[in-house]
Amino acid sequence: MPWSWRYEGTDGQSADGPAETFGSQADAESWIGQTWSDLAAGGVTSVTLVEDDRVEYRMSLQPAAE
Repeated sequence: MPWSWRYEGTDGQSADGPAETFGSQADAESWIGQTWSDLAAGGVTSVTLVEDDRVEYRMSLQPAAE
């Protein structure tokens, strides 16, 4: 089952991002760990990890509020 990321912008709408697929959850998470800052700089504010069409989790790419 392939894993991939969905991207959202500040308005909560879908945002453009790389159409990468991964063989495992660990590979997908490793990749997002290496590229999240580039995605955030490009306007992506949150990402959702999916396996096929099943949502695993959603997370923000924004800094935590102090």
